[in-house]
Amino acid sequence: MPHPILALMETRIRVRLTPRAAQDRIVGWEGETLRVRVTAPPVDGKANAALERLLAKELGLPKGAVAVIGGHTSRDKTVAIGGVVLEQIKAKVR
Repeated sequence: MPHPILALMETRIRVRLTPRAAQDRIVGWEGETLRVRVTAPPVDGKANAALERLLAKELGLPKGAVAVIGGHTSRDKTVAIGGVVLEQIKAKVR
């Protein structure tokens, strides 16, 4: 069964997440991996939720369009983003 955020289009990206940072921010691309920092601790999915909110906000998407689908307990994650293609993500997130 497909992931609930799947619609007509889904893009998956790799994210390297740093929790407990000084501020929520997208650091930028390192090759094909997006580096992101969030203030939330890596406890009870709080850092993953903060990552999803930050990416949705920066991409101008609803919260439900962004979901961590792999690496839930790792710093290296797979994130599914519905409604945009990779080129749009890279254009908005520099």
